[in-house]
Amino acid sequence: MKKIVLSLTLISFLVLPVLVFAVANNATVDGPPVTVDIMGTLDNIVDWVFGILVVFAAIMLVWAGFSFVTAGGDATKLSGARDKVLYALIGIIVAFASRGLIAFVRTLVI
Repeated sequence: MKKIVLSLTLISFLVLPVLVFAVANNATVDGPPVTVDIMGTLDNIVDWVFGILVVFAAIMLVWAGFSFVTAGGDATKLSGARDKVLYALIGIIVAFASRGLIAFVRTLVI
């Protein structure tokens, strides 16, 4: 899992400058130069990441529910299912808290 997250992070760091450079080059083709909206770009990235996190948390909740149903009274399986629910809920809370933190910092900066 760590390798996947690290790979996706590195790929995003490699792709983002290419996209910004493409927008900057496209802005000087015809007419006055167009400014690149960094905050808008960051908003789009945050929206995508937030959506992915919420979908992943929902999948984890479904998986935990399936684990509860198939546990059959086994204490270790029930404990694992509870942990999955707890981690999914913590993930949702962190995702919403990060959105709130971004909005709070934006009000301080802008």
